[in-house]
Amino acid sequence: MELWSKEVWGIIARVALMLLSSSGAARGEPCRRPLVSALPPAAFSSSSRASGSHGPAFAKLNRREGAGGWSPLSSDPYQWLEVDLGGRTRITAVATQGRYGSSDWLTSYQLMFSDSGHNWKQYRQEDSIGSPLTCVVLHPEGGPSRSSLWCHKKDMSTCLQALPGNTNADSVVQHKLQHPVIARHVRLLPLDWNPHGRIGLRLETYGCSYDSDVVSLDGRSSLLFRSSPGPRRTPAASLSLAFKTPRNSGTLVQAEGRSEHSLTLQLQGGRLLLLLPKGRRPVSLGSLLDDQHWHHVSVELRGDGLNLTVDSSSLWVRLPPRLAHWDHAQVSVGAGRGLASRGHFRGCVENLVYNGLNLVQLAEKKDQRVTVQGDVTFSCAEPVSVAMTFTSAQSFLRLPLATEAPTTEASVGLHFRTWNEAGLLLTFDLPQREGVVWLYLSGARLHLQIHKAGRAPLELSAGSALNDGQWHSMELVSRRGHLSVAVDGGEGATAHASPPFLIAVGGQLFLGGCPAEGSRRLCMNPFEAFQGCMRLLTVHNQPLDLIPVQQALMGNYSHLQIDMCGILDRCSQSHCEHGGSCRQSWSNFHCNCSGTGYGGATCHSSLYEQSCEAYKHRGNTSGYYYIDVDGSGPIGAQLMYCNMTEDHTWTVIQHNNTALTTLRPAPGGGRLSAHFEYASQDDQLAAVIGQSQHCEQELSYHCRKSRLLNTPDGPLLSWWAGGPGDGQVQTYWGGAPPGSQQCSCGLQENCVDPRHSCNCDADRGEWAHDSGLLTHKQTLPVRSLVLGDVHRPGSEGAYRVGPLRCHGDKNVWNAAFFDQETSYLHFPTFHGELSADVSFLFKTSSSSGVFLENLGIRDFLRIELCSSTEVLLSFDVGNGPTEVAMTTAFPLNDDRWHHVRAERNVREASLRLDELPAATREAPADGHIHLQLNSQLFIGGTASRQRGFRGCMRSLRLNGVTLDLEGRAGITPGVQAGCSGHCSSYGSLCQNRGRCVERTSSFSCDCSSSAHSGAFCDREVSASFKSGTSVSYAFNEVIGSSGSSSVSSDLDLRAENLSLSFRSLQSPALLLFVGSSRREYLALLLNQHDMLEVRYRLDSSRAADILRSKVPNLADGHLHAVVLSRRAAAASVQIDQNPKEDFNLTSDVEFNSVRSLVLGRVPDSAELDPELSRLASVGFTGCLSGVLFNSVSPLKAALLHPDTSPVVVTGPLVQSICGSTSADPHAAGTRHHLSGRRTCSWSLCLGFVTPVWIGGNRSAGGECHQEGLGSDRRRDSGGGLRDGVGVGRGGAAPLPEESHASEAGGEDAKAGRQRRLE
Repeated sequence: MELWSKEVWGIIARVALMLLSSSGAARGEPCRRPLVSALPPAAFSSSSRASGSHGPAFAKLNRREGAGGWSPLSSDPYQWLEVDLGGRTRITAVATQGRYGSSDWLTSYQLMFSDSGHNWKQYRQEDSIGSPLTCVVLHPEGGPSRSSLWCHKKDMSTCLQALPGNTNADSVVQHKLQHPVIARHVRLLPLDWNPHGRIGLRLETYGCSYDSDVVSLDGRSSLLFRSSPGPRRTPAASLSLAFKTPRNSGTLVQAEGRSEHSLTLQLQGGRLLLLLPKGRRPVSLGSLLDDQHWHHVSVELRGDGLNLTVDSSSLWVRLPPRLAHWDHAQVSVGAGRGLASRGHFRGCVENLVYNGLNLVQLAEKKDQRVTVQGDVTFSCAEPVSVAMTFTSAQSFLRLPLATEAPTTEASVGLHFRTWNEAGLLLTFDLPQREGVVWLYLSGARLHLQIHKAGRAPLELSAGSALNDGQWHSMELVSRRGHLSVAVDGGEGATAHASPPFLIAVGGQLFLGGCPAEGSRRLCMNPFEAFQGCMRLLTVHNQPLDLIPVQQALMGNYSHLQIDMCGILDRCSQSHCEHGGSCRQSWSNFHCNCSGTGYGGATCHSSLYEQSCEAYKHRGNTSGYYYIDVDGSGPIGAQLMYCNMTEDHTWTVIQHNNTALTTLRPAPGGGRLSAHFEYASQDDQLAAVIGQSQHCEQELSYHCRKSRLLNTPDGPLLSWWAGGPGDGQVQTYWGGAPPGSQQCSCGLQENCVDPRHSCNCDADRGEWAHDSGLLTHKQTLPVRSLVLGDVHRPGSEGAYRVGPLRCHGDKNVWNAAFFDQETSYLHFPTFHGELSADVSFLFKTSSSSGVFLENLGIRDFLRIELCSSTEVLLSFDVGNGPTEVAMTTAFPLNDDRWHHVRAERNVREASLRLDELPAATREAPADGHIHLQLNSQLFIGGTASRQRGFRGCMRSLRLNGVTLDLEGRAGITPGVQAGCSGHCSSYGSLCQNRGRCVERTSSFSCDCSSSAHSGAFCDREVSASFKSGTSVSYAFNEVIGSSGSSSVSSDLDLRAENLSLSFRSLQSPALLLFVGSSRREYLALLLNQHDMLEVRYRLDSSRAADILRSKVPNLADGHLHAVVLSRRAAAASVQIDQNPKEDFNLTSDVEFNSVRSLVLGRVPDSAELDPELSRLASVGFTGCLSGVLFNSVSPLKAALLHPDTSPVVVTGPLVQSICGSTSADPHAAGTRHHLSGRRTCSWSLCLGFVTPVWIGGNRSAGGECHQEGLGSDRRRDSGGGLRDGVGVGRGGAAPLPEESHASEAGGEDAKAGRQRRLE
């Protein structure tokens, strides 16, 4: 009778729903008709009822029949109310109300939907679970209690999708679904209720009818559609359908035409694969599609590609032009042919529309174009299997079994799916409780372990990779003394054993885990609890019905969801950025960022700086560095050379041919062309050029009877292309302005022939060249070069395009000064929905202020200085306000620059200050994830103009994009562009007496008073001396513009400070000599005992004072540092780390008329005493480094500023790295390369024609130096070899035949002869 009544009311309900919906549709009303109010009592069911008058049929909105609503027998989280709508319906909203005239109402609840009344699907908002969240906490034996609170992050796996309920018994609260849900059954689960009452509910659902055409395929049946004869080419086409299936593989649709025009949709591993014609890689989308829920698929052909959509995920697939249309002769549904086929599809297909034709509808109407193969039904008959979801580490299910089991046979089996590598599947006791059996996962394999008293444990294992989220079967069988454990029906391996005791399954069976402490006598689990899904549980080959468990008629459980599998694939829409790989567990996912160049929980933040300038201000010196020009943006990091000089920080980007390349024309004439491929991608090049203050690239042409540009009025002979992409044609040459059709000599009016604008256009028989720098950033880099006048008899030429060189990072020093608390800058809304990183530097003397704020309707993002020692990141994405604080042990309002880096992603939020360890806070595993902002972004203040920031901010980047603070400050009152005072923060980078110099933006180190060079005065200036080497520095001459000394003529000294380092095997030896015009001197030498002596003769009428150090063995070839200090008669000497030695002079205390300082051999030593004269004439052999006499650096002046310093060098003087503590003591003459490393790889030896290996061959680790035509051996101010060749007018030079340009359109062999970057 009950079954009959349900069938009758189902028919009535469908008719009523159709009538209501059709009448609404006729009036054009939206889909929001009441669906519950007209249903009969048989449409309602519940877990229990408090009494007959509290039954589920009384749970209609605004009705007062019975007790005024539904109330269950007991108020706990196991209760539910279900409504059968009579047919699949489009549901758009749900409304709730408390029980009339009572204190009974729900404050939060969960929605479930189903087509069949089984296999329920939890309603989830698009932004994951809602807010607030309710945790369901169960007692060990299954007795419930509840807790209405925010879920702790460790308990998020037990938190359910919560929708807001009521605050009283009479008001109606309606929740509009984000997207309509199509289902027949609606189930509402109370999560929380009025603490002063009990569960009480009246409800309504809103929506309209849903019409569909459905076909059920049994794994052997299919549909075949054949196109009508005639043209089939369709440049705009589409295919859409919905499907549900219990299988993870099978062919859904296969469209076939000519071999190039085929398309297949098939399931593989629960993912949907789109297979395109041979030669095209398949693409996949979706996950866990075998969950027996409806999934929607569409394929749209649009323009030059396909758009594949599965549920809410889309993927764009670009196609070649020949495939930009469909030409299908037939479409097969449910079956496929060929090697790509995954077998027949089993399940239901709905509303399959191919180019506007509903193929299911055509099949049902027996259209002749559709052939039905096999047993096909036009309804969806789905198998019923009750699944269980073990949601947390506290989950378990206890099932009582028959106490008497078969004595010769026993078996237990189940299906499971999980992401976890470990977890207990089931456990039971042996007969008479003489032992225990465990079946569990460990290392993603199935393990069996049996412990029996008095016997060794029995262990078996089978299967592998069982944590892949797919359904796997497990069966334990004991038959006649033989024991076997099989995985996936034996396909995943079977393990066997023959235990000498009886295995029987009886008493109690525990699944997933054990109750909490206090029940260990009933169940013990030494392993992890299982988190995942189980179904198809069998004991002794008999299926167990789990519905009585849900109805509290059998067994008990905790943290268990019955009749649904709640598994989620957290990696299907991977939040791992920049190529990071995703791995997941049941409750979370993890990103492996190895090899990506990015870090953090989601591989969002770059590990590298955004420019060479940024590396420099971390104290780095010249070398190769990975540069990530847009930080966390899409452009990847690239290895670039950073040349950090005292004046500029150069970014050097090589290309495939920086060598001087001779031209060898092929017979037949024609122009010659060269194309340049850079070590960086186009987007990287554009970003580097865009953020740099200055860029340049050398362009030179060496010629003999080979014209370059011709006359301005004549035909163009040669040109080059530069700029983004393939570049734009340019008709000017290096050193001239764009569009001038000139070379640098034409601009300077000093060409060899004044009638022409280029030296080469004079067309002379002598070698000449035109060289210069291209500095117009819009035309850089040089992409290609075309040379035309190279085929005449006697014509010869060679070209060189140097590396791209840029300096000055406009982003690093982009700053603004906020001088009022009410001042701020505003920018467009920051869009960082899933990942947001913010980095900036600040300095202030205030103790508080807001750096940044952006608001949404409810969400917000804010970073502020809370106190003089605390920075706070706060935000809300819908899970409630979250704060991450960073506290320091030092003051932050010290008017020094401090670096803030904040990141918020779907996994965690982090805050880092300067170089301190980051403070982090994990995000809820199933919480809201989208940061939705809509207001303007405020910098330096807030929308309310309160708690503003006073001070400087610079280099503000949001998701890798730098905000132009200076540009916005220029038009904003109360804010000034730029900030000064960098030396207070970076002055410590200037070493060895270097002085920090403020610049408008940035700073520099003045090394004029230091014996060192380099960007931070940290580079040793060393030289190798031979016996004939002499470096003489004259004090009585005017000091040059280099500013290497501040000492004037007629120098009288009452004190000296002298420091130097040396290494030598020579003794005795004179290291340094300072003489005067009055025959007074200071000499520093090694005596015959390998000990240091200082000789002072400050009175020409008296003998010299000799100060002998006691430090032995100084002529041992190792580096030794000497510091000499004198104040009047008191002198001290310190060698290396030895104690300082004090001395007193007995002669005069004033060093009069100091004339010169000499290193090495002293040219005029006749007036010295005989011993010193002999040493002075012999000279010094070894290494001297870091020589500083008061403020004079004679060795530095000789090596780096010989043209502007009063210094004379005679004999061989070779700059060396011998002053380095790591240098080879027996290789004092070895030069050092730009990078500062002795070993040089070929990739570092670029830019010149011939590499010369110094100090050994390439394999022996010799150093790389480059020599060739026009090579400019000038040194930059930092002492390193400068990239490039001489730029300017040029003259004759020999041409090596090293690289040769290819002729345009010539043979591949010729085109391949360009030198490439290794």
